Amino acid sequence: MCPVGWPVTWHDWLNKKKVKEVPLMSKMSELDAAIAELRKCGETLIGVSDTLRELFSSGEPEKAAEAPTPAAETKPAAKQLTLEEVRKVLAQKSVEGHTSQVQFLIRKYGADKLSQVDPAHYAALLREAEVL
Repeated sequence: MCPVGWPVTWHDWLNKKKVKEVPLMSKMSELDAAIAELRKCGETLIGVSDTLRELFSSGEPEKAAEAPTPAAETKPAAKQLTLEEVRKVLAQKSVEGHTSQVQFLIRKYGADKLSQVDPAHYAALLREAEVL
């Protein structure tokens, strides 16, 4: 039994307090939107961290191999793209929110990470990445 003056039902309490009842579906859709946004942010962070790991995982031997030799500098005919140039463009695309597309492009060229892509495919990879 309720003491005198206490509301008996939920609706009595709402009416007494003059609180506006919010539909449950409205709150659920807001919660769903918030969860979707959190997931999107999480996926973006994962993509950025993967790109950063890939950027900084390359060791010194790779950089030494990419260092231009005096003979290569005398041939300005066809400039060969370097891993660092491609990595810079793909990292920017990833920051812009195209991480999944960048990962797809890398896999399209038969690699799990950029350093495994054949240098002969760098130009084609960049052409496709610039469209993103």
